[in-house]
Amino acid sequence: MSIARVRALVVVGALFVSAVVLVTMAVLRDTQTVAQARATGCPPGQVPADLRLPEEKNIKINVLNGTRQAGLAEQVAEDFQNREFVVVKPPSTDRKGVNGVAVLRYGPKAVGAAHVLRAYFLNQAEPQFDIKRTSDVVDVVVGNRYRQLGTITEVNQSIGALGKPQLPKGTCDAYPR
Repeated sequence: MSIARVRALVVVGALFVSAVVLVTMAVLRDTQTVAQARATGCPPGQVPADLRLPEEKNIKINVLNGTRQAGLAEQVAEDFQNREFVVVKPPSTDRKGVNGVAVLRYGPKAVGAAHVLRAYFLNQAEPQFDIKRTSDVVDVVVGNRYRQLGTITEVNQSIGALGKPQLPKGTCDAYPR
């Protein structure tokens, strides 16, 4: 066997070993597998809830107008988009009027996201949790007492005042720390 062939076999062998090591590390560090294993650790009858506080760019919302003020939902949706939230559907009108600042409707996959949104309304939005909801989208229904979203400083202070999200009834933490 020539030296060139031996050298080629050594290089190919080294590349093969490197590939095996990288694949093994990727499989062992896969966070999706870990999250699914943790989520199945819930007691029977409880639904896994996501209590993590996502960044604004990872929060999906629908904005609804719960008032008679024309264009309010569009204005609020634009304000949220300027803050990097993802507005899933075009703003629309909610049939039920809202007398407060806002109502947040969400399910187990959006508990942390709703917590962040409450901070944007300076803890004046009414949370409405629905355990049967399977989407990770939060419905934001803007009410008659809405004036504006909080500033970054106000939001950070509000998150601090709110503390950590609490587990809604019938749920368990999908990502325990």
